Parts: sequence; C-alpha cells; structure tokens
Amino acid sequence: MSKKVLCPTDGSAHATAGLKQAIQIAKANAAALTVCVVNVAHGGARGPTINHLNAEAVADLLSSAEETCKQEGLADVGTVELVSREVAPAIISYADQNSYDHIVMGTGDKRGMKRLVLGSVAAEVAGQAHCSVTVAR
Repeated sequence: MSKKVLCPTDGSAHATAGLKQAIQIAKANAAALTVCVVNVAHGGARGPTINHLNAEAVADLLSSAEETCKQEGLADVGTVELVSREVAPAIISYADQNSYDHIVMGTGDKRGMKRLVLGSVAAEVAGQAHCSVTVAR
C-alpha cells in the first residue's frame, strides 16, 4: 500500500495523465502526494549554470498541478522543484532520499527509432527506482 507518492510533471498531456493516476492512487490509499518539476541545469564548467525553466515557469507548472489535484478532489498536495542536469536520476534520487514508496508518471509516445535515440525518462525511472513505479498513458 502506497503511503508517499511522488509524481513528476512537465505540464504535458502525458504528465497530466500521470498526475491524474497519482491522485487516484493517493486518494485510494490515503497517501501523501508530492508533485515535482525537474528544472534541467545547463552550462557550468566555463560559464554560469542556467536552469531550463525560470522561476515563473516552475511556479506555473506546480500551480497548475495543484489546481488539477483540487479539481480531482485532493486538496493536500506537496510540491517541489528539483534542479539537476538529468531528469530521471533527479527523480530517482529524490524519491530514495525522501522515502517515497511509489512514483507515478506519464510517458510520451516514443516508439521504434525515436525510443532508441531519445530514450525514455519513464523507462529509466522504472528500471532504476528503489520503489514501485506506475507509468500512465
């Protein structure tokens, strides 16, 4: 039974499907739900580190996720911004360090060569996470 659920979002339709699944799991198990946004950091070595999203964009993504939660009947939801150079390791590490027992996320429609070239954050999280992972479409 899930008690702490982590749901990454990027605001896409696929991420929203994952969020709605996470809400249902949290409600069914009386679990705590946290929505996270991974803000990818670029640069660094010879110049400044620049985050992919500015503070306003992160706030908008998290606010939109909170609103979806409220509309779906889950008022108490936590939010967090993770800053990392890579998305999947950030999600996995945060879930592990904060004792989450379930990660719920959406996935895109990458198949065939696109899947091989671009990879899949959901597949990496599912393959390496210490806890249960639900991938929603």
